[in-house]
Amino acid sequence: MHSIRRPVPLSRKELLFAALLVACLVYGGLSTAGTTGPEFASLHALLQGWAEGYLGRALAIAAFLVGAAIGFARGTAFPALVGLVFAVVFAIGPGVINGLISGVI
Repeated sequence: MHSIRRPVPLSRKELLFAALLVACLVYGGLSTAGTTGPEFASLHALLQGWAEGYLGRALAIAAFLVGAAIGFARGTAFPALVGLVFAVVFAIGPGVINGLISGVI
């Protein structure tokens, strides 16, 4: 009598490797996504102008002031630090995102 051998189940490492391989193959073509789509150029320019212009600066300052006011009311510096971190991220975030995306292209 011949015994039927059952397949050995894949380990977690093998499944993770297979998933990463499939993701690389499927999403490899999306690496050119930053160079296509001229129909979104005006939207990109509008949002970048808002984020890096006076609206972005006003929101960053407002985040710090709200955090400072809440911190003063509670008697702790933590909300002010959160507001400061939010202000810094909002101020430099668009430049970092554009640098990352244009660096890949």
